[in-house]
Amino acid sequence: MKLLRAPLLWLMTRPRLAALGLGSLSACALAPLSVKPLALLGIAGLIELTRRTGSARQAILLGWLFGLGHFAIGNTWIATSFTYQANMPALLGWLGVLALAVYLAVYPSLATLGAWLLARRRPAALVPGLAACWIMTEWLRACLFTGFGWNPLGIVLLGSFDASGLAILARWVGTYGLSGLVVLFGGMLHILPGLAARRGNGRGWTVWLPAAALTASGVYAMLAPFGGSHQPQGTLAYSLVQPDVRQQDLDNPRLWEAQFVKAAKLSRPLRPGQTRIVLWPESGVPDYLREGYPRRYYTQTTFAADPRAARLRIGAVIGRDSLLLTGAVDLVIRGGEAEAAHNVITAVDGAGELRGSYAKAHLVPFGEYLPMRGLLEPLGLSRLVPGAIDFRPGPGPRTLDLGRWGNAGMLICYEIVFSGETVDRAHRPDYIFNPSNDGWFGSWGPPQHLAQARLRAIEEGLPVLRATTTGISAVIDADGVVRQFIPHHQAGRLEGLIPPAHPPTLFARFGNLLPLSFAALLLALSLVASRRRKG
Repeated sequence: MKLLRAPLLWLMTRPRLAALGLGSLSACALAPLSVKPLALLGIAGLIELTRRTGSARQAILLGWLFGLGHFAIGNTWIATSFTYQANMPALLGWLGVLALAVYLAVYPSLATLGAWLLARRRPAALVPGLAACWIMTEWLRACLFTGFGWNPLGIVLLGSFDASGLAILARWVGTYGLSGLVVLFGGMLHILPGLAARRGNGRGWTVWLPAAALTASGVYAMLAPFGGSHQPQGTLAYSLVQPDVRQQDLDNPRLWEAQFVKAAKLSRPLRPGQTRIVLWPESGVPDYLREGYPRRYYTQTTFAADPRAARLRIGAVIGRDSLLLTGAVDLVIRGGEAEAAHNVITAVDGAGELRGSYAKAHLVPFGEYLPMRGLLEPLGLSRLVPGAIDFRPGPGPRTLDLGRWGNAGMLICYEIVFSGETVDRAHRPDYIFNPSNDGWFGSWGPPQHLAQARLRAIEEGLPVLRATTTGISAVIDADGVVRQFIPHHQAGRLEGLIPPAHPPTLFARFGNLLPLSFAALLLALSLVASRRRKG
């Protein structure tokens, strides 16, 4: 400890550098590095910096620098997306990561400002105040300007693949409430040195000992593989396919036939008459499966010019008693021209009939549409996904009644990261299907994406089935435990029975009202602490 003391003291005399470094360090607690105690260390350092600062402006700057380091490191996968777009240089990807971090860092800066204001008269208000403000600003981050809820701080409480960890508490406090708990654990780590120094004075041990126990439990929760699932098997069979179609090949029309054949070989029934649901990823079918478009759209862009023939071909692959859920594209036609498109999940049965669809509601800016197209397109900016028309959003969470194949909740790709926006609460599904194309996201994005899908399973008490183009595809039970998975960049197929759902959790009933209520409670504790000092 003596060896660390000198550099730590030196760093604390340079608070701006310290805040940037602590934010970067805390990002290493996220997947795939997953050095989880670093999240507590980063938060503890931020609390100390906030405690020492003498002005609101400085508190804002320190929180912003912390966020800048945290988001720049945690979102490096975004840069990979630009390497697949020939119209824009790859360098723009790294500028995009930095620009996004500059914006996202506003939210930690608001949290530190709020905590500093609460703690001006009573330092004891700092930790619960920061926890409350962090919950609220993280919720705002997922809501404002289309939202970007990626990598909430509470994700570090998630256990290993075969365990839910302390993240099981998301059933009662939600994901943003978990983030508040991480701040509280970091706060305990922050106050321990001071309490330890005073533990011999009077009855100081009565405070120091519980604080030490709480901190130790937080670290243990991040490291110990506890909370494994012992659920029974379900009754509906599935075949989940990961074709491992690389991003650079996905939109090449000359390879579409080979890609279909590859997915088809992985999808054939194991025995005649098998009743099952077959799950393909986003972008799983390049054909337009709906009829009614002008003829040229079928002949110019797909390998099967007849949508009816394309569906019958799928039916022949999966078998008469199976149903396919696959990513596809629907067009919006006006005046004989396609003016927009929908990113959809389409259900096709063994007879080649359409059994329903879901249109993605939460679209990705610059991925599925170009914001302010009239202004940005002349500057040379374009969508990362090839195409001249933008996607339009669907109506939001929806449950499809698929008859003997159950009631399916639908979330496409990025939609799975939004806590509280997962299911149609009026028509609770039996399971959630989350097809995705994670080929954009390099090696860091897929494990982060999977972790967030696991949080949705815990919150809602529902199994989640993820089929991705390149991985990581997985079957997640209602406790957030990964029952089966296919690693990154491997072709494969998962077989089994969909895990059963739990009864609706508290979060499934009340959604983000729970973490916001938790924040209000912490805020009240902070105000009480402030008034006690004033009195």
